[in-house]
Formats: sequence, structure tokens, C-alpha cells
Amino acid sequence: MVKSVYVDNAATTAMSDRAIEAMIPYLKEVYGNPSSLHTVGQVAKEALFGARQKIADLIGATVNDKISEIYFTSGGSEADNQAIRSAAYAGLAKGKKHVISTTFEHHAVLHTLKKLEKEGFEVTYLDVHSYGNITAAEVEAAIRPDTALVTVMYANNEVGSVLPIREIGAVCRAKKVIFHTDAVQAVGHLPVNVVEDNIDMLSASAHKFHGPKGVGFLYCRTGVPLKSLIEGGAQERKRRAGTENIAGVCAMASALEEAVSNLDKNMKKQAAMRDRLIAGLSKIPHSKLNGDTKNRLPGNVNMCFEGTEGESLLLHLDAKGICASSGSACTTASLEPSHVLLALGIPHEIAHGSLRISLSEENTEEEIDYLLEQVPVAVDEVRAVSCLWDDLKNGKREHLI
Repeated sequence: MVKSVYVDNAATTAMSDRAIEAMIPYLKEVYGNPSSLHTVGQVAKEALFGARQKIADLIGATVNDKISEIYFTSGGSEADNQAIRSAAYAGLAKGKKHVISTTFEHHAVLHTLKKLEKEGFEVTYLDVHSYGNITAAEVEAAIRPDTALVTVMYANNEVGSVLPIREIGAVCRAKKVIFHTDAVQAVGHLPVNVVEDNIDMLSASAHKFHGPKGVGFLYCRTGVPLKSLIEGGAQERKRRAGTENIAGVCAMASALEEAVSNLDKNMKKQAAMRDRLIAGLSKIPHSKLNGDTKNRLPGNVNMCFEGTEGESLLLHLDAKGICASSGSACTTASLEPSHVLLALGIPHEIAHGSLRISLSEENTEEEIDYLLEQVPVAVDEVRAVSCLWDDLKNGKREHLI
């Protein structure tokens, strides 16, 4: 019998054995500071360059002795902040103060944009519609002569929609507008090639693809201006001060290499399990699948169950050994419904009853069976004590799903 099922991989993944093994030597033997001139430091510097080269190769970027397009950060949020602020200020220097994004970006993007608005920038937030996606044509229509940046996520962390990044990038390239994508949910899970996808700047985080927490990277195409957020040293080609996290970086490179080498197999396995879950959970009365039904992350299932409350549903599932979420892990403590679901036009009372199941290649068919058995039970248990469900059942309120 299944006793514990972890299906919150969009929040974080377990570190792979390969990533852990890659990390250990740089915690024990190769512990030098890569900025030091002695042998121990230079060995660490070589490891740093090797990891940078590996990551660049895996996403189609460039690294050599003279040029580096990969900058190591503390994670996706820092990379988002640095990319967006760099592009915005570069535009400001040319008299451009307009930015384009979407209404369902991660808060690392949205909060940065709100800060820019307070500084006098104008931001156009594109509607993602009921299906949770946009088109390249909508981006093109929103671009103005004073547009400095388009920042659109590669795949949504909550509802799993995969956006038409290559087409959006092509539009931005033709219009000579910098294009940044928050690819935290895509790198290691979808085929990503920054050249073919017409991407100028890309953010990624290691713990989303079985690497360690606290380390990520920013891809910045050669020629695109990059401003340092952290002062105090010449590390990362003077774009990110602070002694590099060699162990974390090497583990991240190893984890990404493993993910990319198994990408097709993992995508196929996760998509099959995802579709089984969607088909089975959609049989629950008054339920709704959220997000793009076709262009969707292979491991994402996001559903709303009318007459339930997300936090209660998670607690009931946790009691059954199921670890899931009701939205982004970065906003779990918030009592407000998911801004992503609201952006899709889902009413507050429905959005409160959401469940996100995010799979990895480590999940099994037995675990899917257990989810299909236990999630309907948990929904019934929550509805049994819900005043809202009583009103719906007794006809005092009309069903919205």
C-alpha cells in the first residue's frame, strides 16, 4: 500500500543522487575560493568554468575564455530581478519606459514590475484569457516605440500553461526589444534552446530540476546590457559580487545534464500520468481543469473543486500521506486566492478550492492509482463540513462549475 506520495515538484524537487555526488567533492576536497591565485583556488576556478560550459551547452548558450552568457545566481527570483531591472534601465537610458508582461507571472516578476512602476515605468499586463495563455500576435500588438522589455514566463508554475516563447521571441527580435523569460518551470522539463527560441535573457533555478536549493543561473545574450544588483566584488564578470557557490553550481550543472539527457523519456512518462489524473479527477462532480489543455507542462495537473477550500483539502490529503499544493509555494501563507487563477477569470470562491499536483519522473503508476482513489475521498470529506457546499446542494446558491 502507498503510504507517502510526493506530488509537489513544482515547489521543489528532491536532489538526485548524481547531483549530490557532484556536490560532495567541492564541499570536502576542492574547497578553494576561485578568486584565489594559488593552486587550490585555481582548481575551484576550473570547476566553475566547467560547470558554466556544461550549462551553456545544455541550453544552447555560449561560453569560452572571452565570452560568458551564463551568470550564476542564488536562484530564479534573483535572476528575474536582475534581468528585468537591467533591461528596464537600459531602455530608460534611451528614453524607453514601457514594459510588457502577463497577468499570471511569478511574483518575482510581478513585484519587480510593480517597483518599476513606482519609478515611473509603464507596464502593460497582457490578459491570459480563460485558458491561461497568450499569442505572439498579442505581444506584437502591445509593443510600442518606447517598449524597453518584454518579460513572459516560459511555463506557468501553477496551471502549467506552456507559452509560445519561440514565436514571442521572434517578434521581439524583429522589433529590437529585449526579451526575457522566467524559465524556472521549463528548464530541465522542456526542450529549451536560447538561440532557437530567440531568447535574450532567461532565468532558471536548480532545485526545480533535482539540483540544490539556493543556486540558479541567468542567461544573458552577448550584447544585452546586464546591471549588477550586488556590489562588492568582481565575480561573474563584475555582474554579481560574492564568492561563488562552487558546490551548488557543480551540482546544478550535473542535475541539468541528467535532466536533459533523459528529457524525452521523462516527458513521455509524466504526460501519461498527468493525463490519467486529469481524466480520473475530472469525474469528480463540479470540478474544473485549469490552464491550457494542449500546451501544458508534462507533469502539471491543476484543478478546482467547487465547495472546497484549498488549505482544508491539502490537510486532508496530507493525513493520507499525499504532499500537494494549492498554488505557488512562494505564497502558501497568503489567505488570498491565487492571482494566477484570478487572471484566468475564475471567481474567488472557486479559486479558493484549487489543487495543484506536480509530478516528476520519480512518481509511479501505483502512486497515480492512490491519488485517483484518495483525492475524491478528500474532496468529499471537505465538502461534508462546508457551509458553501450545503448551500449549493440545497439550491441556495447556483453552481459555478
